[in-house]
Amino acid sequence: MSVNSTDPVNSIDPMDRLIIALDLPDVGAATDMVARVGDAANFYKIGLELTYGGGLELARRLVGEGKKVFLDLKLHDIPNTVARATAQVADMGAAFLTIHAYPQTMRAARGALGGSSLQLLAVTVMTSYDDNDLREAGYGLGVKELVARRATQARDAGVHGIVLSAEEAPDIRALVGPNTRLVTPGIRQAGGDVGDQKRVMTPTRAIRGGADHLVVGRPITQAPDPRAAALSFLAEIRAAAI
Repeated sequence: MSVNSTDPVNSIDPMDRLIIALDLPDVGAATDMVARVGDAANFYKIGLELTYGGGLELARRLVGEGKKVFLDLKLHDIPNTVARATAQVADMGAAFLTIHAYPQTMRAARGALGGSSLQLLAVTVMTSYDDNDLREAGYGLGVKELVARRATQARDAGVHGIVLSAEEAPDIRALVGPNTRLVTPGIRQAGGDVGDQKRVMTPTRAIRGGADHLVVGRPITQAPDPRAAALSFLAEIRAAAI
């Protein structure tokens, strides 16, 4: 079973393509960052660090203010726990929720959505991993092969989108078709610091390679002027999406 996106991917508002990762230690810092970015962005990701620092209440507040929220919780547990946690997130009004791309986990989360607008994103292989990391962890497949297998399983489970490196986007787009959202972290503008990411790409190459949403954290949140940095990314996204 496949699930069409709420909007065809070629009609996504450019403002919704840029997702700013609020990878910050507390709600105060995150609230300040949202204020500094201002009208340059409308979509924010809240991950584990901020979640444990009061981020769920911030998520509810951002939703109430008309912002879109991506909860990057990477759920993976027994099916009953995954289903009940997914239902709780759906009630919050979040736009996206990540789950690990294990078939049992994906089926449980998909079955818990009911009539909500929450969209599930399956995490294939973390962008900080390369083939050596997978080998060390005991996997018999390399990054490319494992991403392809998990992407196919996500599509078959009815998951709305996939989180993956922009490097894999062209091949996975061909594999899963046009109606699955591809969300890519590890985005850096030309010449930007790659930090701890091992598989990175520019916004232009990512969009033209098939990505729908780009997750950008430190290049914006650690910039001297976060609003200007967000506008720079947005301008590149708009140009690439034409």
